[in-house]
Amino acid sequence: MDPGGQLDMQQLLAAAQQMQSQLMSAQQELADAEVEGTAGGGLVKAVVNGQGELVDISIAAAAIDPAEPEESAQTIADLVLAAVRDAYRGVGDLQQEKMGPFAGGVGGAGGTGLPGLPGLPGLGGASGDPPGGQ
Repeated sequence: MDPGGQLDMQQLLAAAQQMQSQLMSAQQELADAEVEGTAGGGLVKAVVNGQGELVDISIAAAAIDPAEPEESAQTIADLVLAAVRDAYRGVGDLQQEKMGPFAGGVGGAGGTGLPGLPGLPGLGGASGDPPGGQ
């Protein structure tokens, strides 16, 4: 802000551009990421990308008991489900890590405004109220 308490538009635009660049970078990192979930001590592995798409499942031969095919099939199904859930949990954690800082940005609850311009009234103050207090 300038000495008269007015918002410096160049400073605001620069901060917005910086935030947009950081957001795009975080989105690209998520798009390129893959998270592996496992179950049964690694007998089943599931891979989910940062976009939340299941991209691979592998089942070790040791997970299959040819003497008990029905029980083996149910066990494998349970392990696949557990591995997929583990992978999705990991992706959720990664998304929170990468995108969490942006959730509280402009207008977000708990945010402090734009980077470089903390606490500007109406631009994401701690109350989370929209501009104008309504």
